[in-house]
Amino acid sequence: MSEVIVAARGVEVTLGGVPVLRNAGFTAAAGEIVAVLGENGAGKSTLLRCLAGLHPPLRGRIDVLGGPPVDAAVFWRRVALVGDEPAWYPGLSVQEHLELAGVVHPGGRLTVGAALEVFALDGRADMSPLTLSTGQRQRLSLAMALLRPSRLLLLDEPERGLDTAFRARLAEILTGYADEGGTVVMATHDLTLATATRARLVTLEAAS
Repeated sequence: MSEVIVAARGVEVTLGGVPVLRNAGFTAAAGEIVAVLGENGAGKSTLLRCLAGLHPPLRGRIDVLGGPPVDAAVFWRRVALVGDEPAWYPGLSVQEHLELAGVVHPGGRLTVGAALEVFALDGRADMSPLTLSTGQRQRLSLAMALLRPSRLLLLDEPERGLDTAFRARLAEILTGYADEGGTVVMATHDLTLATATRARLVTLEAAS
């Protein structure tokens, strides 16, 4: 039986007194991809923040890699998150951002050169992220997460800004990560992406 990497049970969250998540729960095993679906406002992003230890639930229990998620270095050595667009360093190029990620998280899954090629950024290596298109910056965010070693990927709408062709490539990248034993939990609106990754679907209903 595969190791359980994520287990969420009875998770409830309120923001400003308004219910955002109600009795949410699922499990994800090693080598599995789980796609969290739901309408806007169903709490998909909030659930991912709970899994990342960035938002404690009001009720329920979450275990990630055998314990509660915490916003600490020991946790982030095994977990990679792509959520809101990061704050880019104005003085660093695309390649230098990837090199920095490799220094902070050594022993990466990809070399910087491979990450540039896989995420179709090799022609943008010397540019500042601030000059890139939305889709190119999203590819850079994904490249920085996939370059580093991890056992769990938490992805909030990874398809954001990507064209159809690269969404197909992203499906291959995520499937390859899972085939290596990694676990992916992604909140998405793209059922085609979820299907292409052979993801197990978890649908959230609006809490209010």
